[in-house]
Amino acid sequence: MPVQPRPSLMTRRSVLALAGAAASVPLLGLPAFADERLTFADLWTPDFDFSAMAQRLAGAPIEMRGYMAPPLKPEIPFFVLTREPTAVCPFCDSVATWPDDIILVLLARPVHAIAYDRPIRVSGVLDIGTETDEATGFVSRARLRDSKYIKL
Repeated sequence: MPVQPRPSLMTRRSVLALAGAAASVPLLGLPAFADERLTFADLWTPDFDFSAMAQRLAGAPIEMRGYMAPPLKPEIPFFVLTREPTAVCPFCDSVATWPDDIILVLLARPVHAIAYDRPIRVSGVLDIGTETDEATGFVSRARLRDSKYIKL
């Protein structure tokens, strides 16, 4: 008697259906992130004014991607998100050049700093306009408030 091939448990159609269903389910253990993504290029006009997109999203939850600039201490309530990795703490060296593409990230709760060259995804409420933090004296033009991040 000839041996019949065993039917495959997973057909191409069932694999595609399963992949589609999995894509619609949030990953367990990861925080929920905003629907709107803003890039550093989207934040400013060529004249360094806030873009129409940034003005429209002010006060709304957004997501940005970048790198955590080296902070002053290991556990931090805020950090600076940069477009490119920045190895030098700008507060520690007076000759350091701050990158043009930065945004202050105020965390929902203090966290431990991560490596400056590790890409991250940050979610928070966009706040624009020049502001000086009373506690640190840090001046910022744009901030993400009540933020959280994950490593990519």
